[in-house]
Amino acid sequence: MAPTAAADWQTQAVSFGRILLYQGNITTIDTTAIVNAANSSLLGGGGVDGAIHRAGGPEILEACRRLRAGHYGKGLATGEAVVTTGGRLPATHVIHTVGPVWNDGQKGAPEKLASCYRNSLRLAAENQIDSVAFPGISTGIYGYPKAEATTIAVREVRQFLESHALPQTVVFVVFDEESRRLYELELSK
Repeated sequence: MAPTAAADWQTQAVSFGRILLYQGNITTIDTTAIVNAANSSLLGGGGVDGAIHRAGGPEILEACRRLRAGHYGKGLATGEAVVTTGGRLPATHVIHTVGPVWNDGQKGAPEKLASCYRNSLRLAAENQIDSVAFPGISTGIYGYPKAEATTIAVREVRQFLESHALPQTVVFVVFDEESRRLYELELSK
């Protein structure tokens, strides 16, 4: 999908009330914010993180460097979230969150993943962000099983939206058919 087609995603998204499901490229979404499944360094990496940094340009990296020079000198802790500019992305903001590495669910992985969603949504509400798009946090190189991660993502977003007016809309952006089916099943419950 070309960046000029940013608004086209809305016609392809499936609605579940305030939650939408879209299969495609998160860097082309024109929500107010997109969530970056970042690594703790905040300085870019592979997967979604690398794609967001490449598409957003040097403004995002510079904003992350300023965060590292300030309060986050040792990096961002797993489950925490920070917000930066969206740079050249259609989204105005990027919310960076560090998901847990899957170790058979050890070391508090489910709670840390839930914290990623809660803290990202809290930042969205605090910054008056009306729409936010999430990737499948930790389901790539970090190895979190997609079915378990989907259950946590949907549960946390639903719980947050029940008691908060913002964000008005949350979009789950999936990359593949397997993930799309898992989200459709979970969102239909």
